[in-house]
Amino acid sequence: MTLSGREIHKKDIVGVVCHDAGGAEVVSEWLLQSGLDFCCCLAGPALDIFRRKFEVINNTSLDLLVNQSDWLLCGSSWQSDLEKQAIKYSIKSQKYAVVCLDHWVNYEDRFIADGALTLPNELWVCDNYAYEIATELFPGVAIKIIDNPYLQKIKLDLATAFSDENDTDIDILYVCEPIREHAKIKYGDEYFLGYTEESALNFFFENIGLLPFNVSRVIVRPHPSDPSGKYDWVLNYKTDLLDITIGGGSTLISEIIRSKCIVGCESMAMVVGILAGKIIYSSIPNEGRSCELPHKEILTLASIVSKKEAKYD
Repeated sequence: MTLSGREIHKKDIVGVVCHDAGGAEVVSEWLLQSGLDFCCCLAGPALDIFRRKFEVINNTSLDLLVNQSDWLLCGSSWQSDLEKQAIKYSIKSQKYAVVCLDHWVNYEDRFIADGALTLPNELWVCDNYAYEIATELFPGVAIKIIDNPYLQKIKLDLATAFSDENDTDIDILYVCEPIREHAKIKYGDEYFLGYTEESALNFFFENIGLLPFNVSRVIVRPHPSDPSGKYDWVLNYKTDLLDITIGGGSTLISEIIRSKCIVGCESMAMVVGILAGKIIYSSIPNEGRSCELPHKEILTLASIVSKKEAKYD
């Protein structure tokens, strides 16, 4: 195994820094496949993900981690500064740093620390979509396409789950993601993108009857970083004909397998839904920016609403 700037040795100790769930899933699966020893500085959803996958984790402070490790492997966050500060530490300590980009949006935001763009030695991306975006934004950084180990595992899990769970008893699985807080922190305006997670969810329920299939059961699955009870208000949309429950009690794979359709804004779970062969809709309202996920399989609720409005103009 090699990095663009150094060899990966079997005796290497990798310094792992993760906060958000997406990056933590990819990085943890890569570590399981590599078999390398690691120490880590984890926070947020990443901590639970690593505890679930590894019997023992050595979770330490950022400064100790940089000193103990041979090189750094980080996830990326557009809300937390943890990985950004790790990059700054690595530059100061002259440690080689790699950041794994697990998504397709908000790339620059993931590297702005203390008002300045701070980039690692190397970026890992997981498909050609991400490679094109990253090379255009960061022409001076080594960029490598890796075969996404998390999606590899997802595909295996899907194959097993399809054989075990054949009932699609959920019409729509709505997958949530935190949007409002990031917009407020970065732009000083919760509605900078034209929508929040709450307005997108309201838009979905207000127009659910326009979808080209019957919907009688919806599960709303909170994001791993969401506080308990954040979406309890959606139960007010419940009627005799529409059953609504809050999900997250089962694994994402299980809830996707049981669903006919996956709806969200720009969630990674929508991409998992594509792998599972599900119908996928983005619920970003008409007044919001367009969905930036590059996958052609994603339909938009806004386009259905626009066609309806045009019909009656």
